[in-house]
Amino acid sequence: MRVAGLWSAGKDSCFACYKAISMGHDLSVLFNFTDHEGKNSLSHGLTASLILKQAQLTGMPIVQKAMPKSSEAYREEFKALICTWKKKTGIGGIVFGDIYLKEHKDWIDAVCREVEVEPIMPLWNRDTKELILEIIDSGFKAMVVAVKADLLGKEWLGRIMDRKFIEELKPGIDPCGEKGEFHTLVVDGPLFRESLKILDTQTLFRESFGKHWFLDIKKYA
Repeated sequence: MRVAGLWSAGKDSCFACYKAISMGHDLSVLFNFTDHEGKNSLSHGLTASLILKQAQLTGMPIVQKAMPKSSEAYREEFKALICTWKKKTGIGGIVFGDIYLKEHKDWIDAVCREVEVEPIMPLWNRDTKELILEIIDSGFKAMVVAVKADLLGKEWLGRIMDRKFIEELKPGIDPCGEKGEFHTLVVDGPLFRESLKILDTQTLFRESFGKHWFLDIKKYA
């Protein structure tokens, strides 16, 4: 089936797209959503230009769309984008990287039903410890770019997720960060033609959407 992938630039969306391709789907385009100004991604707060560079290194086409603030307007814009690409390329499904948050799946199922496409969710209901080890063992390199300040310190920023990283997480923190404990940027892996090189960063403390330490990536190649 020809499909589009919802792309946050993080490990879960990236690995879901990888698994969808392994399942035989034709991944024809990536969708990435930014704030209403088109500056930063909605999911991880990364700059839109950084995500474009990341996608370029995978060789996959990407469509970035600035999204409205209200949840209802977001839903309608999301559906309109899918309908446009259904007509343009004949996509029949959308790949999502969600793992176990039921409210997310309920929203996905409802929206996909309304626009008559199939939700492709290769990671759904996976054990998160087993899943993150599979992501690591498959060769994906995911860099931590944001952490909840009440759970993890700023020293976790910039780390590449590996088995040592997983072992050092506090009890109660999901190994995939599915509850928002941390967010990642994939810099290399099987989908990449070249690795994304992070050359200069700055550590920031942000209080929007809760208190987070954030890795502001200033220069990359």
